Amino acid sequence: MNPLKMTEDDLQAYVDDALTAARRGEVEAWLAGHPEDAERVAAYRAQKLALKALFDPVLEEPLPDHWSALTVQPLNATVEGKKWPKFKFPVLQRLAAGVLVATLGGIGGWLAHDRYPGGQTMARLVPLPQQAAVAHVVYSPDARRPVEVTADQEEALVKWLSKRLGTPVKPPKLGGLGYELVGGRLLPGNSGPVAQFMYQDASGQRMTLYVTTENAGKPETGFRFAREGEINVFYWVEGKFGYALSAGIAKGELAKVATAVYDQLDGK
Repeated sequence: MNPLKMTEDDLQAYVDDALTAARRGEVEAWLAGHPEDAERVAAYRAQKLALKALFDPVLEEPLPDHWSALTVQPLNATVEGKKWPKFKFPVLQRLAAGVLVATLGGIGGWLAHDRYPGGQTMARLVPLPQQAAVAHVVYSPDARRPVEVTADQEEALVKWLSKRLGTPVKPPKLGGLGYELVGGRLLPGNSGPVAQFMYQDASGQRMTLYVTTENAGKPETGFRFAREGEINVFYWVEGKFGYALSAGIAKGELAKVATAVYDQLDGK
């Protein structure tokens, strides 16, 4: 490959350690002379590590008994009248857990909506704080495009997200606590669109507010706390909205910001 024609696939493969030693050296030489690409690669690495920290504990969880039984049942295969030996696949237990993690993601959940009788999609198993934490670790490290619409177009951002969610939404003001709005984006939830607002302080620390209307009709809740990997999350349900504030900062500091967010959005 010509090192002067570095592609996105090359950079992704570099992050995934999927290149030959020779090609890896070419990519590293390219990154040394192209700081913007080097910054992107650093963001990709941060995302990879954050997702690993978030989901590794899930991969180690035991499967429910009725699923575990399926992974160790003998497999009988008959091809053209010939019966093959029985095989057992205990390794499928971990593989099934990996598939479960992928399925439980917001995009998978949205695409799977209404495919199961009675609307019982697997995505409904995904709790609000986990959805928010995943969205946070995917987008907050991105140096080039962490949001779809930036804060200097806040009015357009609010109109766009409000239209897509079918109800007015707006980002709270957190400047008094040292966090300024970076912007926002539209994301898929379990069964429809959700909004994500991103904030950043002077040190570059980012915080995201995940806003969903999928909790309409559910009982309201007070503050609840969850820790998803290295990410702390405060979340609550208020009226038709579900909110989750995520950041890789101390629980006490995040609680102060969450309280300010709740006070501004209370009764919305």
